[in-house]
Amino acid sequence: MDFSTLERFLPDERATTMLGADLALALRAGDVLALEGDLGAGKTTLARGLIRALAGDPELEVPSPTFTLVQAYEGRIPVHHFDLYRLASAAELNELGFDDAVAQGAALVEWPDRAVGRLPESAVHVELTHQDAGRLARITGKGAAIERIGRSLAARDFLAQSGHGGAQRKYFTGDASARSYEIVDGNGQPQLVLMNSPKLVLGPPVRDGKPYAEIAHTAQSVSAFVAIDRALKAGGVAVPEIFAADLKQGFLLIEHLGSGSFLDAGKPVAARYAAAAELLAMMHGRKWPSRMEAAKGVHHVVPPFDQDAMMIEAELLVDWYIPFVTGKPANDEVRAGFKEAWREIFGRLEDAEKTLMLRDFHSPNLIWQAERHGHDRIGVLDFQDALIGPSAYDLASLAMDARVTVSPEIEHSTYDAYVAARRSAGPFDEAGFSEAYAAMAAQRNSKILGIFVRLNERDGKPDYLRHLPRIRDYLSRALAHPALAGLKDFYSRNGLLGDTAE
Repeated sequence: MDFSTLERFLPDERATTMLGADLALALRAGDVLALEGDLGAGKTTLARGLIRALAGDPELEVPSPTFTLVQAYEGRIPVHHFDLYRLASAAELNELGFDDAVAQGAALVEWPDRAVGRLPESAVHVELTHQDAGRLARITGKGAAIERIGRSLAARDFLAQSGHGGAQRKYFTGDASARSYEIVDGNGQPQLVLMNSPKLVLGPPVRDGKPYAEIAHTAQSVSAFVAIDRALKAGGVAVPEIFAADLKQGFLLIEHLGSGSFLDAGKPVAARYAAAAELLAMMHGRKWPSRMEAAKGVHHVVPPFDQDAMMIEAELLVDWYIPFVTGKPANDEVRAGFKEAWREIFGRLEDAEKTLMLRDFHSPNLIWQAERHGHDRIGVLDFQDALIGPSAYDLASLAMDARVTVSPEIEHSTYDAYVAARRSAGPFDEAGFSEAYAAMAAQRNSKILGIFVRLNERDGKPDYLRHLPRIRDYLSRALAHPALAGLKDFYSRNGLLGDTAE
């Protein structure tokens, strides 16, 4: 992989501090920044801006570690600030716990030439030199870290082009994809959200020469979000206003819908779930186009939630969850039986009511706006992967919320609120919807069992395993529907339901 070089002119100390904050937004555990430059070049100023940004504390005391050699700080990720000026030899890094510091978080290293042979190849070098009345920052490196830094600097350029070049950026949240979000705060104006959504990397082929993301119809660019946002807003759904967009690079500056939790102290609120169900009922009573405009001459075609997409998602259970619970990969007989059971169900779904299916309509993506009225009380996020599919899917996503335990009572009241709203609007096939709801709940929760195990085993995120009992309970609820008797029998015979107790 070739080295990349990025440059920034820093006219004053504020610009140096801001560069430090922009670098902080790109850092991940395992990253090493080597800070180079003469005395007075601004290394400590840049390090201070970076550390304060990681800690989320603009007033944090950040002394130079010249005499202590290393200072540790807690933040979004832990960071250790090394000053090796007084280091006698690179071997002393062992005493300073350098390797452990890099394993736990990020490391900033001043005077990195004292650490001969100890910095990883992926280390990013930041050299500060005097230029005119300011400084020039030259950033070099190879690999993922320098790519993330380049992306962060491009985001700053996007903000400047949008009239927010001097705004403070604060890490907001990330999700299971490469997307991340930041709070943009400047000059007492309402906070905005910067969406950083790089073009999807499709990955290797997994079936019929196609990668998983293509088969599952995962959105490949930010244009999908923009197009669906515009359509939802026109349809009366409270989604973020988009103030600026760079569709090519994948940056959006959008409205901050607030911090009102859809939950109360982390617990489901029956009335809010019912209100969200009524919003879905309103949406499902509308006709939605499958071709939506993102910008003049740029359109997004909403893909179908077809049988191939349903199957490859459900098969995550076979690929990841079955080996996790049985200690061995699923054999050919189990795989064939799994596919046969699901094909029969997916075939029956061909006649189910279809609509715009947001795909992740659950508490993390819903903002409770108590000061508003009607459907506007519910702000909706994260819909770029929407498909045209069974209307029951989003209700199952809501009523069997993957991130919070929804009791059977609240699940039923949520379902009943939806059905009542659909009844009041006109003819509604309740029996067909009930079967589709059970099928989509079983498909979704099968997929999630696989995803949560994959997040642990492939991505090193063990916290997701604590959700497994909840998801198994949801799966058992769905499989209780008489129409899924055959599938329930298959899951039971193969030990896939296990203990559903929390």
